[in-house]
Amino acid sequence: MAETPTAAIKKGSLVKVNAAAYAGSLEAAASDPTPPAYLFEGPGEVLAIKGDYAQLHWSLPVPDIWLRLNQLETF
Repeated sequence: MAETPTAAIKKGSLVKVNAAAYAGSLEAAASDPTPPAYLFEGPGEVLAIKGDYAQLHWSLPVPDIWLRLNQLETF
């Protein structure tokens, strides 16, 4: 069985947001109409994982966010 891309994502992983998976999602609808470029450029660090969501931190002066694991890819 092929390993899914999100299987490698764990606490401490460096990730970026997959633009195609993010577009049209509930999280995108709840955010600014034009998402910031740093989401897709990465890297963001996974601080915690709860269920299907990961808490992400960037080394920029921006708040941490929670996104679904299926919207992330390893950096």
